[in-house]
Amino acid sequence: MAGYKEIEPRWGKGESGNPAGRPKGAKNRSTIARKWLEVNQSLKNPLTGESETMSQEDLMTLALIKKAREGDVTAYKALMDSGYGAPLQQIEQTNIEQPLFPDVQTDNLNQ
Repeated sequence: MAGYKEIEPRWGKGESGNPAGRPKGAKNRSTIARKWLEVNQSLKNPLTGESETMSQEDLMTLALIKKAREGDVTAYKALMDSGYGAPLQQIEQTNIEQPLFPDVQTDNLNQ
């Protein structure tokens, strides 16, 4: 390729760019997210209007239900997919065998 220049690696073969690696005990994003989603908070239930103690997951789900009831189709779809699973997409396929070259006679080819 014209103008292609091979880039030399910064580290030799068998060397790592991060030799210390990830620190022991470091939490990943999903662990941190789960921790905060489980935090309980006393707020007004958007559906009933009553004050309740709920997790962040509960509050977000109720908020999504409220949006769906107000006509938000995306919120409705997200709730239905979460509650009942996303619908399977099925593709119907019919194979019809046709000659590759319809103008070529194949009667004399097998002799």
